[in-house]
Amino acid sequence: MHRVLIVDDESLIADTLGLIFRKHGFEAKVVYTADDALQCARSFAPELLLCDINMPVRSGLELMGDFSRELPDCRVLVLTGYPSNLTRVREQMVKHRHPVRVLTKPCAPAELLREAGQMLARA
Repeated sequence: MHRVLIVDDESLIADTLGLIFRKHGFEAKVVYTADDALQCARSFAPELLLCDINMPVRSGLELMGDFSRELPDCRVLVLTGYPSNLTRVREQMVKHRHPVRVLTKPCAPAELLREAGQMLARA
């Protein structure tokens, strides 16, 4: 069973994504801040990080940097509701050991699951 860590400051979105992944056979943990994500990841050891970019206190971009240092084998799938974030995400992507994928919100669950499955198949 693949482990997915979901982080989004909008709890309804994060919780819904957690339900979607669990329903499709993933072990999913949900957190609402970048700091909680990093703390959870240290014990959960996710294979995939699914994160939002715009979050209070610490952004998803900062979290991606943390993951590239502390959990370099974890795949990263970014969800953003702001296309203006794409340039900053692409700049951060080059620091990762594995390709980072970006999807924009709203995103159909089937597309999200397909992308996650493809990323994890390459693991």
